[in-house]
Amino acid sequence: MSNNYFKIEDTLFDITQNYPETIAIFTSHGFPQMENESSRNTFGKSINLKTALNLKKINVNEFSNLLGEVIDQKREGEGEEGISLNNSNSKNTIKIEGLLPCPVRVPLLDALESFLENNKNELKETNINYELKAASMGLTWLKDSIENEDSESKISDLFISAGFDLFFDKKLIGKFKDKDVFEDISNLDKYNKDFQNDYLNLKDPMKHYSMIGVVPAVFLINTNELRDREIPKTWADLLKPEFKSSISLPVSDFDLFNAILLNIHKIYGEEGVEKLGKNLLQSMHPAQMVKSATKKSNIPAITIMPYFFTKTIKEGGAMQAVWPEDGSIISPLFMLTKKAKKDLLKPIVDLFSSKKVGEILAHKGLFPSTNPEVDNKIDEKNKYMWLGWDYIYNNDIGALIKKCEDIFKKGAGF
Repeated sequence: MSNNYFKIEDTLFDITQNYPETIAIFTSHGFPQMENESSRNTFGKSINLKTALNLKKINVNEFSNLLGEVIDQKREGEGEEGISLNNSNSKNTIKIEGLLPCPVRVPLLDALESFLENNKNELKETNINYELKAASMGLTWLKDSIENEDSESKISDLFISAGFDLFFDKKLIGKFKDKDVFEDISNLDKYNKDFQNDYLNLKDPMKHYSMIGVVPAVFLINTNELRDREIPKTWADLLKPEFKSSISLPVSDFDLFNAILLNIHKIYGEEGVEKLGKNLLQSMHPAQMVKSATKKSNIPAITIMPYFFTKTIKEGGAMQAVWPEDGSIISPLFMLTKKAKKDLLKPIVDLFSSKKVGEILAHKGLFPSTNPEVDNKIDEKNKYMWLGWDYIYNNDIGALIKKCEDIFKKGAGF
């Protein structure tokens, strides 16, 4: 069992020495010794990866894959990814920009590159350029370019990203949406059955936005830290005073964090957002949340995290994943396509909304797909919480996010 970066017989020291980006993963999964350079030189050299994971009862395959994804993200997430299938003077030029979830970025890029190679004859008259960075890189680079542009001809022709602020902020893509620049050309008349019910409708009634998948948020419970408190089962439970300074939130994961704030505000109002702030203990990266039981201080009883990161939790341990009974709050993976170039963009849109891409999202990243042919492998009793198109179109989402952030910070005391 091996990958392109390391073998499971390699010592923890060797892995972290060659790939420093893995240090945070080790420390968050029960190896606090790896955070300190001196300890890495002693403890890290004394044990190999396979033995260490077996001692902690951590799945070797899943953990190795997680390490590989983090290394991939570091190696491939920082530069521009592009391809031209014709000379740059072609009139038929399309530009694609956005962020892809880190766990699935590499296989999604592989699928795109394979598609372009297999269809190069049909696409030979089209010049295609794309820049699809890892979600961990953040949206600043993309926001800056959009905020300073007023002409639709100067912005990209297709955008892909999770979250709300980029797509609905009236200073960003929202100003172009109001000009009827975009159109959903995905041809998905119905989304996956997981999203077809009375309380959930992900299809944009205005037919501007497409959605290719979602990032669900779940609770990770440290049963050792609950003490005499009951396990929270709903979002309302998280707002109870007994959980003051007990919750870790993915504040740095802006897409998911903003989705959480918006949904809490919609249902529980400003008071609910402030209560959530009061109950904040600390902010963690999702990878750091998975194994916080080994920390000696500031141990969260509850962490809110993307569903993907629960797959490395060891069975029989103190950490227990809970899918909220009132629904997992979702951060949508949007795709936005220029109406004026829909004929040129159609093959690319069909790829990203296809069963093949849907299975990459759902099976490799645990990001449920909207494609109706994909088995998302999510228990049908697990519900989702969606902000709703009526709410989105009736509110200034960009301004509301800023308002919610201010209320949350007030509650958290910073």
